[in-house]
Amino acid sequence: MSDKIFVFDTTLRDGEQVPGCQLNTVEKIEVAKALESLGVDVIEAGFPMSSPGDFQSVVEISKAVNNPIICGLTRAIEKDIEVAAEALQYAKRKRIHTGIGTSPYHIQYKLNSTPEKIIERAVAAVKYAKKFVEDVEFYAEDAGRSDNEYLAKVVEAVIAAGATVINIPDTTGYCLPEEFGTKIRYLMENVSNVHKAILSTHCHNDLGMATANTIEGVLNGARQVEVTMNGIGERAGNTSLEEIVMIIKSHKNLPVYTNIDSRKIHKTSRLVSSLMRMPIQPNKAIVGRNAFAHSSGIHQDGVLKNRETYEIIDPKDVGIKESSIDLTARSGRAALKYRLKLLGYKFPKSELDELYQRFLNLADKKRDVNDDDLMALAGKVATEKDKPMKLELLQVVCGKSAVPMATIRLRINGEVHSSTASGNGPIDASFAAVKQLIKRKVHLEEFLIQAITRGSDDLGKVHVQIENRGKLYYGFSASTDIITGSVEAFVDAIAKIV
Repeated sequence: MSDKIFVFDTTLRDGEQVPGCQLNTVEKIEVAKALESLGVDVIEAGFPMSSPGDFQSVVEISKAVNNPIICGLTRAIEKDIEVAAEALQYAKRKRIHTGIGTSPYHIQYKLNSTPEKIIERAVAAVKYAKKFVEDVEFYAEDAGRSDNEYLAKVVEAVIAAGATVINIPDTTGYCLPEEFGTKIRYLMENVSNVHKAILSTHCHNDLGMATANTIEGVLNGARQVEVTMNGIGERAGNTSLEEIVMIIKSHKNLPVYTNIDSRKIHKTSRLVSSLMRMPIQPNKAIVGRNAFAHSSGIHQDGVLKNRETYEIIDPKDVGIKESSIDLTARSGRAALKYRLKLLGYKFPKSELDELYQRFLNLADKKRDVNDDDLMALAGKVATEKDKPMKLELLQVVCGKSAVPMATIRLRINGEVHSSTASGNGPIDASFAAVKQLIKRKVHLEEFLIQAITRGSDDLGKVHVQIENRGKLYYGFSASTDIITGSVEAFVDAIAKIV
């Protein structure tokens, strides 16, 4: 048996069935290309028969993507299969995914049929699909609640008919992990021709067991996993791609692997979340905002000494630069010292102890303590005359029909320097002018403007994070002019490099 786990991504089919998450064709192509870069083996691009839009999306994705197999879903109906074959005509590697329900609930209530007739329809669908493509996947819908002995008969029949992949879906998310694993093992041991096809898992998360069921399926012989980015999907969602990939990567004793480039997980996750307008819950495993955030003093101290004390995954392995040390009333001295050091402040132990008490008093009153608060606590907020780099002048030209231009004048260690640059907007042009003067390679990592009060004359607080030679530097400013405030914060961050 192969040790490779084929990753079948159905974000663009099952994931897109979430109400309010529909994408247009251009957006689907963008996601498909990201999935290709991520390294997925199969992209289920849609259900061509369901709508003209879905049909066209499968056509265009087939043209745009080169490496993964492009898959189209159908029912066990000849017209569905014909339409899917037409939609896949431009795919470099193509697969038709057809199937029918096999549980008593589906056979009796949904299909109003008999077990014998279901096998006939399943075989006929596979044979018809084989007329158009070599690679045919068959799904036994609601296999999780299907009788194992009957399911084995269906699987054996469709493999004999030419199916190359057999999808065993836990459509309702009902199975317990041990139960689902046993089902896969039963098929591996009781289907005589099972070696001629790949068994696949497709688990739903109605009871929160999709990931566990999928892993149990893999451990018992499945070699394809059907997943979505961020675990999106109908009802409670599908098995999460990132969770399965990182479970396999983290547990090095598992005798399997995937071809996923895990360093692109975070970027792909954010793209899907943004385009589908589906926010990721902060505590979501692997990709949630808090997945690598630490606020407890005990945890912070441990992570600062050795990351592996409280992290089983290196953030860099999923495309995140570093863990987050968030300051709250539960944070300890180690975290405070670390954060102050990032801001350029160092204190002897006695002063740090005193500052820590002041920090705790403030943290009890606020939900979290930000870097501005720390600078105020430290009593080290530099006056304008003490700053090695100061913005003397900023003049910006922008408008609907004007090319954004910015002229700046900086006082650097007492000497005045001027520069003019263009950009995509007034802030981009201003930042470009600053970069011309400082002659340092800096990369803007984070740029955030927050309103302090309300109204058009509001005071805006600007936070900038830049990277230089692998180190991060932070800058801050507050102004009623957000362009001026942005440039001042950028200059403040650059000044800390010096």
